[in-house]
Amino acid sequence: MAEHNNNILLDASSNELEVIEFYLKEVLDDGSEYSSYFGMNVAKVLEIIRLPEVVTSMPNKHHKAALGTFNLRGRVLPLVDLGIWLGKTIRDNTGRKVIVSEFSEIVTAFIVSGVTNIHRISWKQVEPPGKYLQNLSHDSINGVVRFDGRIVFLLDMEMIIGSMNPKLSMEHSINYQDDHSETGRGHKVLVADDSASIRKVITQVLTRAGYEVTQASSGKEAWEQLGKWKDALKDSAKNIRDYVDVVVSDIEMPEMDGHTLTKNIKNDPELKKIPVVLFSSLISDVVRQKGVKAGANDQVSKPDLPGLAVRVKKLIDETR
Repeated sequence: MAEHNNNILLDASSNELEVIEFYLKEVLDDGSEYSSYFGMNVAKVLEIIRLPEVVTSMPNKHHKAALGTFNLRGRVLPLVDLGIWLGKTIRDNTGRKVIVSEFSEIVTAFIVSGVTNIHRISWKQVEPPGKYLQNLSHDSINGVVRFDGRIVFLLDMEMIIGSMNPKLSMEHSINYQDDHSETGRGHKVLVADDSASIRKVITQVLTRAGYEVTQASSGKEAWEQLGKWKDALKDSAKNIRDYVDVVVSDIEMPEMDGHTLTKNIKNDPELKKIPVVLFSSLISDVVRQKGVKAGANDQVSKPDLPGLAVRVKKLIDETR
């Protein structure tokens, strides 16, 4: 599967991704069946297997959707039932599949009813979810894609894992941050991430370190904000670094991804000196190559928050 999406991953200007589409077949209160369609980035998928016959239960598990662990070719993996996590009633286990995925250097297996297709799409096709949908899904949906006859919800798999194991959450990481209260004093950071909760945590970390933070909910919004700062320079003696010293951006975002945002910044004569840090759960070797091609100055894997403020300051010092 990795070979299938290498071309897309290495094209820093595509603003595209491949989505694996799967479904959950639930039983409604009236006894009828209904299938909901979901998706995740193919870059996070290692393989798709049958539902394992032997699952070992875990003591002191944090969520009932965490069914236990199973052995996959000598490797013990946690097994999560997505239907249970999303509050759906799924009675028929016949033919159910398991998607084995890896992100933030964590391998997890998710049970789904079935897998339908792989789609190559542009991030422009991905709509941000509304507040109602976010509340309904416990903030687990970070994008909506409309195909002929159905809607596919892109799931925030990192958030789901973090909700079941607090030690893997961004909030847990912040508690172990060293005191760098003067690290960013006098410096300004633009943070782009489509997850409100993650933006909040990143902002908390950087603010604690003394940075002044401006938030953007997508790459497109961040790019528009940079454009406003550029326009403000026309009638003043300031330069762009008076408004922003560094950009910290997620990679997976609706409308414009982090790689495209980075490439746009580095291709702009006024903005290209601004260092960009890609902060994502998708920093694999292949994705790192794409980040380098886009012009990223640094790439940090989520949820490695403790060193983020220091690395941001290092980039500011190196590029001033």
